[in-house]
This record gives sequence, structure tokens and C-alpha cells, in this order.
Amino acid sequence: MVKLIALYKTPENIEQFEEHYFGHHTEITKQIPGLRKMEVTKIVGSPMGKSEYHILCEMYYDDHDALKAAMKSDEGKASGKDLMSFAADLVTLMIGEEINE
Repeated sequence: MVKLIALYKTPENIEQFEEHYFGHHTEITKQIPGLRKMEVTKIVGSPMGKSEYHILCEMYYDDHDALKAAMKSDEGKASGKDLMSFAADLVTLMIGEEINE
């Protein structure tokens, strides 16, 4: 499987961020065609103490082609547009491949 990973830094206004993220953004993202699973993790710290990160979201797709098609879909575009409207300066996006050993 292939994952689109979104890593969010801690926003200035956590309550406002979470209201939009969980109340609006994730609902748009869940509608993206080809999305197999979405896991959201709230970062609560690190072994070195406080973390600069707040949320990690992993979105799973069958393969790279499925991810590309998802991003080109109307739902994928809507999710990306919404993301840029509230978290452009907070988010880092990455693509990963699962390794099963």
C-alpha cells in the first residue's frame, strides 16, 4: 500500500484548528475515491519532551496510480483546496510505501 502522510505543526489556536480539521476537513477527505483507510493521530509529546507537531494523518491507497487518480478527483482537489485555506503554513505532505517484513 501507498500512504499520503500529512504532518501538522501545532497551530496557534488549537481549538479553532481542531474544529475545522475534525468538523470539516476530514469529512471532505473521507470522500476521496480510492481512499482505503485514514488514520489520524494526535501527537501528545516526544521522548525529548514537548513536540512541535500536533496531528499526523495517514491516508492509505492501493498503489501510486490510485493515489494519483485520487488527487486528480474533484474530491481530492476539494480536500487540497481546503487544506491550503486553513493549514498551508502548518502542513508537510509526504508519500510513503509500506514495507512488510
